[in-house]
Amino acid sequence: MLFINTFGKNYHMITNNDILKKLRVALQLRDDQIVEILELVDFRVSKGEIGNFFRAEDHPKYMECQDQILRNFLNGLVIYLRGTKENPKNPQEVLKKNKEQMHAGKENNSKPKPVIKASKETPKKEEFKPKKKTFSAKPNVLGNIKFNNGKKKKD
Repeated sequence: MLFINTFGKNYHMITNNDILKKLRVALQLRDDQIVEILELVDFRVSKGEIGNFFRAEDHPKYMECQDQILRNFLNGLVIYLRGTKENPKNPQEVLKKNKEQMHAGKENNSKPKPVIKASKETPKKEEFKPKKKTFSAKPNVLGNIKFNNGKKKKD
């Protein structure tokens, strides 16, 4: 955890979850890409577990990101962006490629909205007809019993 001094008064704690969130936003990474990055350093974690790190702290499925996970993510991120010694990469090209994939994914996922053509003929509305009320006498279940609620009759 990191501590940041704000004008000498209060300290704000930055958790591993905050660091992971900020890196995900800054590098425009999706959860499945984070899983791939962790697999580069032979660390297996599911996409659902990754999603739990990004939940609000009061959420029932929230998980605290441990140091081991963040350390492996950062080591995998170095390999993901720079490549290996045998197969080096340019980090700017990798980030540009991710950005293009992100925009291409949005275009493919957007469905065209159906066009609803208005017909010239409008259906006629039926006139409002109130329902007929039928009154039926309810059967007297109690017979001739009358309740006086504990009050005596006046003579």
